[in-house]
Amino acid sequence: MTDHRSAHTAAAAVAVEEALGKLDLGTKAGLLSGQDVWTLPAVPEIGLRSLVMSDGPVGVRGQGWGATDPSVALPSPTALAATWDPELARRAGRLLAQEARRKGVHVLLAPTVNLHRSPLGGRHFECFSEDPYLTGVIGAGYVAGVQDGGVGTTVKHFVGNDAETERFTVDNRIAPRPLRELYLAPFEHIVETARPWAVMTAYNQVNGVTMTEHRELVAGVLRGGWGFDGANVSDWTAARDTVRALRGGLDIAMPGPRTVFGAPLAAAVRDGRVTEEEVDDAVRRVLLLAARTGCLEGVPAAVAPEDVPQDIDGRALAREIARRAFVLVRNEPVVRNEPVVRNEPAVRNEPVLRNEPTPETAPAPTPPRALPLTPRPLRKLAVIGAAAKDARVLGGGSATVFPERIVSPLEGLRAALPDTEVTFSAGADPRTKVPHARAGFELCARYYGADGALLAEQPQFDGKVQAMGRFPDGVTQRDLHTVELAGTFTPQTGGAHTFAVSGTGELRLTVGGRVLFDAPCAPDTDDPFEAFMNPAEHRVAAELTAGQTLDVALRFVPRGTGLGADLPVLTFALGHAEPRLDPDAEIEEAVRSAAEADAVVVVVATTEETESEGFDRTGLALPGRQDELVSRVAAANPYTVVVVNAGSPVEMPWREEVPAVLLGWFPGQEAGAALADVLLGTHEPGGRLPTTWPARLADAPVTQVTPADGRITYEEGVFIGYRAWQRRAREEAGPAPAYPFGHGLGYTDWSYESLEATPARARVRVRNTGTRPGREVVQVYLAPLDRVAGPAPADRPDRWLAGFATVEAAPGGTAEAEIVLPRRAFEIWDEAAGARRFVDGTYAIEAARSVTDRRLAAQVTVA
Repeated sequence: MTDHRSAHTAAAAVAVEEALGKLDLGTKAGLLSGQDVWTLPAVPEIGLRSLVMSDGPVGVRGQGWGATDPSVALPSPTALAATWDPELARRAGRLLAQEARRKGVHVLLAPTVNLHRSPLGGRHFECFSEDPYLTGVIGAGYVAGVQDGGVGTTVKHFVGNDAETERFTVDNRIAPRPLRELYLAPFEHIVETARPWAVMTAYNQVNGVTMTEHRELVAGVLRGGWGFDGANVSDWTAARDTVRALRGGLDIAMPGPRTVFGAPLAAAVRDGRVTEEEVDDAVRRVLLLAARTGCLEGVPAAVAPEDVPQDIDGRALAREIARRAFVLVRNEPVVRNEPVVRNEPAVRNEPVLRNEPTPETAPAPTPPRALPLTPRPLRKLAVIGAAAKDARVLGGGSATVFPERIVSPLEGLRAALPDTEVTFSAGADPRTKVPHARAGFELCARYYGADGALLAEQPQFDGKVQAMGRFPDGVTQRDLHTVELAGTFTPQTGGAHTFAVSGTGELRLTVGGRVLFDAPCAPDTDDPFEAFMNPAEHRVAAELTAGQTLDVALRFVPRGTGLGADLPVLTFALGHAEPRLDPDAEIEEAVRSAAEADAVVVVVATTEETESEGFDRTGLALPGRQDELVSRVAAANPYTVVVVNAGSPVEMPWREEVPAVLLGWFPGQEAGAALADVLLGTHEPGGRLPTTWPARLADAPVTQVTPADGRITYEEGVFIGYRAWQRRAREEAGPAPAYPFGHGLGYTDWSYESLEATPARARVRVRNTGTRPGREVVQVYLAPLDRVAGPAPADRPDRWLAGFATVEAAPGGTAEAEIVLPRRAFEIWDEAAGARRFVDGTYAIEAARSVTDRRLAAQVTVA
């Protein structure tokens, strides 16, 4: 492989210069702008094919954005980071590359490596961690895996894109030290270790300069300091000025055809505002990207066909990642209040068995912990929560893909427990919108021209019809007039069913021959992206009979979305909800079901209205009455396990009321199958927290996401995440988090037996002291023992993550983790010198199970 890549590098350098010399100014300028939403133009005379880009981090959407071309849906990036396993991240990347090749995609618009600065960040689920080192290592594994498959990555969003409020314009004011030590650090690690082929610059400003024009950070740091040789792609519609963007280091302005590059750039050269040599530099990088991905003829792709990983089982890998990502944060014995038996006859004159301990001295048996659920007799399991039936497996926004199937928690548990009665109660539905029509529906989408001619017909996974960038074959934006979502619906229950329609345009819903809705619908927001992703919903009700199949049709005549008249975009949806009890009665039904069961699994969740791209969260409370539901159910049955289906932290005021809490993130398409694996004990939950979970939002040290006068000043400096929690605990004895960074339980126990440390590495031996095989994540933190004066800051964090490794051992067995300590871990960014500086002194090397559960320590002195 090394010989092939060397040959590719040499051939690419020659081919790029030859191709560049054959291009005129207009063609060169055109290569720097999208010809449409997802692609760059082809230039056949130089052997250049059209280069295709696609979201997203957890699945490859392709050029369309709908269910007609299903995608494997992996767990959310927070889940991937919770595995603490860069090799597993690499395998995920290889699967995504396989998906990209299948869909004709050359560059994946991922991963997102912005940090979890605030738990309110709306895209928190799409990023990896609050820690820059963990983010960088997992991100590097992901990038390496995708590029192993011959597909490019676009590491995003460079830089400081840590919240969604006013994201197009906000000016994030970040001092040099935190900018270098925190926010730039993951990008730097990935660039230097994984060599990504592209980076995406963000919408926001940093220190007064829009990132698509930030010459200091792009040309100076990214290219000049780190040696990045790839292409710089704008976030979609982020490029604003032709000259400033080109001189700021931007290579590709997306989407097209209307951008600040292309014809405006050629005009700027002719007017003398920029030089053609500056354009040539950007074109070279675009041609190199094309060469690496196999889009430039005469150049071997960066990865030889025989080296591309093949035949990866997407379902199996999605299931493995999910169960490895689940974080068991609490697992206590089930305490049952057994009734006191009265009027039992006394047993007298029994002989004393001298060889047995007396009742007074006999040790009390250790009650089993709540999880795993087996091997206890489990005759009846109550599964409760709307998300147990309609699983939320993906975050909202551009990361959304359409899998060919979703295994819900209810389906997964029923399949795994064929001899157990598994009941279901919604309990408290947190959704404010009606879910997309799915169960009982057989639907297809038909596309018609203005003359009524059928242009295309495609089957639908559910009631959402969506496209962005490409319509089905045979459909053009010019010809499309009407789309009809049509088919049949067979109700599972009788009563008052709720239907919902949404979309910007004219909507007409017919069910069983009756018109239930017929009206034009306009956006309810000024944000065109939000209007496209979350159009206003309109509800109607209909009395239906169980088992009676009905014809259903939703006719949609689209109107402008505000995203651009030349962008082929389309979205509308049919929603459906079965008859429901009133909210109080639903909770009462769930409580009765729980009381009658041997054990209970409650699935609580966030919704697309509370956690999505496009807006930040306003709080961490679970939506609706889910907290009340958990408390009521736990009071009815002490054997209550709670599964939290959320991509980022939520408040759990009931966590001490239940014996077990499992964090499931957004677990991807195999959610229910993986959940059954873990709850029933066939696999151990393998995750550790990649970010701190506060007990309450009010406890979190850093929460700001809303700009003041268009700015957010990162006043906390280097103190975000666990660094901030520890500083506050040291200075003012503030509240502890609910669960600290790095925390996570398994189904066995571990003792830490020895630690050997030098400034360059740590060797940790651990022993599995439990009764099951297990996996342990050995974490190593670096803690300065000298309080440094002078030019180094006196307010360094108490400790920071310097390395980690996963090990496995059988019961009673030992394992050793050898963890390299990077020199960078001992450095700070010296703002006065404008450079990194190695800090001499004495440090504690701490081997730990979490940032607060430190088991062994050794001192080293560095100079």
